[in-house]
Amino acid sequence: MKLSMMDEKAGKGSLQQLVYDTIAKGIATGEWKESDKLPSVRVMAERLKVHRLTVLKAYQQLLEDGIVEVKYKSGYFVASKAEDVSAEPLAFSPPWEYQARSLYVNRSRLSDIHRHQVDYQMSEALIDPALLPNAFLSNHVKQVFDMYPKVLSTYSSVSGDLELREEMARYFMEKQGIAVHPEELLITTGSQQAIDLISRSLVKSGDAVLIERPTYSPAIDVFVQQNVNLLPIEITPQGYDLEHIEYMMRTEKPKLFYMNPTFQNPTGYTVPVTQRKALVELAERYECILVEDEVYHDIYFGDPPPLPFFYYDTEGYVIHIRSFSKYVAPGLRISVLAARPELMKVIVPVKALSDNGTPLLTQKIFQHYFFSSRLQEHVAKLRIALELRKARMENLLAATDWSWSSPGGGLNLWVRLPETINVDALLQQCLAESVAFVPGRICDPLDRMESWIRLSYSYISEVQLDEGIRRLVEISDRVKQD
Repeated sequence: MKLSMMDEKAGKGSLQQLVYDTIAKGIATGEWKESDKLPSVRVMAERLKVHRLTVLKAYQQLLEDGIVEVKYKSGYFVASKAEDVSAEPLAFSPPWEYQARSLYVNRSRLSDIHRHQVDYQMSEALIDPALLPNAFLSNHVKQVFDMYPKVLSTYSSVSGDLELREEMARYFMEKQGIAVHPEELLITTGSQQAIDLISRSLVKSGDAVLIERPTYSPAIDVFVQQNVNLLPIEITPQGYDLEHIEYMMRTEKPKLFYMNPTFQNPTGYTVPVTQRKALVELAERYECILVEDEVYHDIYFGDPPPLPFFYYDTEGYVIHIRSFSKYVAPGLRISVLAARPELMKVIVPVKALSDNGTPLLTQKIFQHYFFSSRLQEHVAKLRIALELRKARMENLLAATDWSWSSPGGGLNLWVRLPETINVDALLQQCLAESVAFVPGRICDPLDRMESWIRLSYSYISEVQLDEGIRRLVEISDRVKQD
């Protein structure tokens, strides 16, 4: 665990608490297990870039709280019956299963929210089914069965149907000038599986991994399952602090940098082209693999986004994930992972162990559906419809004192609420009144960002959007008064 640059600027008292929280979180997530010896005060101080006295005081507080124990002339150890601790305990205990705590093991906190059936669904970053050409897709399904009568009695290869991968290779070249061989493409069941395959094949317990702050919540959960050392990198409307990234790559030697650089989830920010070129060079210099998760590349409202990081990669340090699940046909769950041979030969065996190949039927349906001229025309119309819904949500929120940066694409607004609103209490009450959103805290690798929420404008109708925002604002006023 590391303290971010912002945390390092905190005052002495709060800095001691941050050190305490970081160590407690490491114990809770299994970095140090029961009876393990903790790093010495000197080593921990060097690791967290703080004064030794700060670490000593944090250790003493952990000792007083029964989380660690001290052995004479041996040092500090995780207490034999250390209880799970939370750096920032909730002020209430939600009756539902989501809890924004430091311990994320064996759960997807976003799925915990999605399990709630609500009428005003603003936590799902999916397309309203009414905006998709469902009848057109149904006709294609019939055609696929006519063209491939044995499709249900045949397995796909582990890497994916060769015909689809050949089509995708041509697509990457024609659309973006990216030269990629079909053998450098892997068909996955959504981008979530691609992230999981990467985490299980390329990192091991204790490895350092850079990750955006904030970021896609399930990606945090996936990497935490591997017990890696997550190092947050702040993302802003201007992109990243490249000097800080270079410092982290040089000193921490991370194996990966997971990023969502185009209409980022949840912020909507897009990393500029100049930073993309520079970051690929840094990745090559420090041998850090960039994992580029491109979910919303085709959902833009003005100019198209910059070319992917993968376009600038000449040495094989970028893995490109392109998901089509969000806006083509969510039920098909088709994504493509692109990587050069040295990386692909490590990832494919994990895919074989996972499911032995994405179902052939969904691949064939996607292939003939996605590459049709009708679907490509529909995507252009879909952008207009989504931009109108984004504008509608922004207009409805304009009367509040909430703040956000209007995104140039994607499906979400990243909204900052006044500190007088308790977001945990707001979500609890909203779920009770059939409204859902994503609390910013679960998008934060440091488990803080309590004043932020993610609102998705893409899944509900305009009428539902009006009523959902009205309820959300009205409930926030009640929570604030309480």
